[in-house]
Parts: sequence; structure tokens; C-alpha cells
Amino acid sequence: MSADLWGEARFGVPGRGSDNEQYVRPFGTADEGAYAVAITPSTTSHVAGWEHTRLRVAVCGEGEYADHDSNDEETLVVPLAGSFRVEVTEADGTTYDVTLVGRGSVFDGPTDALYAGRGSRLRVSLVGPGPRPGRVALCGAPATKQAEPKPFRHLPASEVPVELRGAGRASREVRNLGLPEVLDADSLLVCEVVTPAGNWSSWPPHKHDEERPGEETALEEIYYVETRSTDPRGTSPVGYLRVYGTAERPLDIVAEVRTMDVVLVPHGWHGPAIASPDADLYYLNVMAGPGPERVWRICDDPAHAWVRETWADEDADPRLPMGGRR
Repeated sequence: MSADLWGEARFGVPGRGSDNEQYVRPFGTADEGAYAVAITPSTTSHVAGWEHTRLRVAVCGEGEYADHDSNDEETLVVPLAGSFRVEVTEADGTTYDVTLVGRGSVFDGPTDALYAGRGSRLRVSLVGPGPRPGRVALCGAPATKQAEPKPFRHLPASEVPVELRGAGRASREVRNLGLPEVLDADSLLVCEVVTPAGNWSSWPPHKHDEERPGEETALEEIYYVETRSTDPRGTSPVGYLRVYGTAERPLDIVAEVRTMDVVLVPHGWHGPAIASPDADLYYLNVMAGPGPERVWRICDDPAHAWVRETWADEDADPRLPMGGRR
């Protein structure tokens, strides 16, 4: 076997997860203040070079709230379960008071969302009927590329593009609620992916860790996960995520994931994300990077890119889209 082929084989097969301790955050291992999940400078201080993405997830009961002073960050508020009131004070003193209708769960379809530029102060509280407690994500990134903060935005669920990607057992649903064609932001990119039980997503494996104009952008990525059992006996729902590096930048992550677990992707090929046969898999992707162009531009692993050619003769999974809207 040639050195090049050996490299492809070695880095493209499952490993032992030797980097899990640094990059995988099971629920309960990354909390901060009012947030049950927090990927922030203080909780990632041991991760060399991690600097472009943030995530905070609050679990709120009736009358409970979470405050966030964004400082140099921009913020996208995404309800995961429940409806939320969001009070925003922008850097210039302008105020907004918005109720996000949200949804019963991430598997019920897209949600409305709220964007606040850098320098804003936010208070998020659970309101109205729905799950108790509720869960809400605050996706963030340092917003220092533009001279002025980007404008406040309340994005209705009806304006969130829903895309069916892949085919057959590689079918998944992508909700592009925070990509450039939908949201005007400084650096932040956000989307949701739902993978029905038994399917693979993030497939073929791809990466975005180099600035190559027109071909690839360098983006850190956070995977925040939720799972849902499809077994009437209520077995514990799990999914699996794989991240692997190159010969020049090795990385080895093999993670079993459940609701409110987080996997950090600093670089390298990521995929597959596997939904167990008895569990639907959801993940919220938060991305940002140092480059001048705010765009999601990827490069497939050459060892697996051919699979895209097979999709032309396959239909998308009929279970999609979840929530009933395309």
C-alpha cells in the first residue's frame, strides 16, 4: 500500500477516540452560571486555539430566566423546547421585547429565532404553554469584522428554509436558520440537522478548516445534540459522531452522544453522524471562523465523496421533513 493510500485508510476508519476528553462534553460537564451547557472562553480554556464560537443552553422553569451580556459577541437565540420571552437592549440603548413561539421539541419542525448584535444585553425567560422546563440555545461568535453591530432581527419560523439533503439512508433534514441567505450577521453561521432513526448524516465526511478562496472556508464548529427514542419501550436513545484529522493535523474523536451533549470540531473531517436504529438524532451546528468571507464552503473527504453520485437514483427518506413542512 502506498503512503498516500495508507494515510487515507488510517485516518478514514474509526479510531479509539483518543481526543474525546478534550473535545467531547457530555451533559453535566460544561455548565456555567445559569447555563446548563456553556461553550465559552472559560469552559474551553484548555482547548488550544478555540476562539471563534460560543454556545449557551439554558434550562428554564416557570418564572426562571437567563441573562446574557454579549460584550463583543453577536447572538442568535434558538428555542429548543418551549416558548420564550426575550428582552433585548442594544448597545445604543434601543430595546425590544419579543416572544419566540418556539416548539414542543426540536423534532417538531423549525422554530422562530432572534438575532442581537454585539454589545447587546439579553434576558430570556420561559412563557406560555409548552414543555416544563423549557430549553433555549444562545449561539454566539465574536463579532469584530464589521465596523457597526449588525441589526436586530426576529426571524419567523415560516422564513426558515428547510432542505432535504442526501438520499436513502443518508437522508437528513437541514434547517438553515442562520446562514447568509437568511440572516445578516458578522461571523456567525447556524443551522439545525435532523437525522431519522437508522440514517447517517454529515456524510460524506467533510471539512472546513482552510481558507481557500472559492473552495473552502476555515470554520470552528460546535455540535449540540438531542436524541429521541422511537422504541415504544422507551430505551435510552443514543447517536454517534466521528471526527478525524489528516496526516498533518491528526485528530481522533469517536463519541456516543445523548441529549444536551456537545462535540467540538476544531478542524478535520467530520462524519458520519449516525442515528441509532431506535433513535432520531438532532444537532444544532454553530460555526464561525477568522476569514473575511462569511460562508459555509466545504471539502469532501476524497475517499468517500463518490457516494454523492449514487443519490441521483434514490429518493429522500419519506419520514422527512419532520414537522411536515418543506
